[in-house]
Amino acid sequence: MVTAEEVAAIGRTLVDAAQPLPARFRALFTLRNLGGRAAVEWIGRAFGDGSALLKHELAYCLGQMQDEAAIPLLVRVLEDTSQEPMVRHEAGEALGAIGNPSVLDILKRYSEDPVVEVAETCQLAVRRLEWLQENKQEPGGSPYLSVDPAPPAEETDVTKLRETLLDESCSLFDRYRAMFALRNLGGQAAVLALADGLRSGSALFRHEIGYVLGQLQDEACVPQLTAALRDRSQSPMVRHECAEALGSIARPSCLETLRAFARDEERVVRESCEVALDMYQYENGTQFQYADGLCKLQASA
Repeated sequence: MVTAEEVAAIGRTLVDAAQPLPARFRALFTLRNLGGRAAVEWIGRAFGDGSALLKHELAYCLGQMQDEAAIPLLVRVLEDTSQEPMVRHEAGEALGAIGNPSVLDILKRYSEDPVVEVAETCQLAVRRLEWLQENKQEPGGSPYLSVDPAPPAEETDVTKLRETLLDESCSLFDRYRAMFALRNLGGQAAVLALADGLRSGSALFRHEIGYVLGQLQDEACVPQLTAALRDRSQSPMVRHECAEALGSIARPSCLETLRAFARDEERVVRESCEVALDMYQYENGTQFQYADGLCKLQASA
């Protein structure tokens, strides 16, 4: 049984800007795994931080926790135009992930936000909530244990799914459904079809492609992820997700690129490379778990 004092100790690591960013990420994911009202409150306290990357991950984790206690906090983040677009976008996505239809009105309002990443995210979140209402159930469980912004398509033909994925005349929701269907199918053909998406669509779409490729952890897409990270004409939110994907794939072919871009001029990119290098070490080391905040706390007691 985790005590309130242990949760608070992990929370203090998360909100301490003097701590290395990878340590704060590990504390965040520990809180996500622990869950509960206290964990939600500690995560919420970190939204005043200066790191857009960290705040993006705070919102992501709150969505994955699916705890309705986080809804008021996420609504405030979505409404706060002083927050970076990638943070507000993730707050909108998290509201969709939690799945409570009470947020439909706020999501519809921000579906017309002047920031395109925020608007598109809220449109997707509205469609996810409507899908849940129509189907009266959550989508089938993701093999990656993630709550996704769209249910996977029922189609299983990789060629047809690739066509939908890359067809910019299709709705963003349908393209996302193709994306998650390809991810769930796996295999090199699906991975390469997804990697082609790094050259297609909006920054939000390409950002999600990077995320999905990181989940797949297949070295076949390293050249495309590396090219996108190196391409400074890409949105920073795309480049950051490609960096994190390379850290998750964690093959030697990823290491030199991550080290080089850990000095990038874009803060969110260099911080993503810093976190990705920590993930690389974890994937290639002997540590039992990445979210090790509780283990470290108990070991020091």
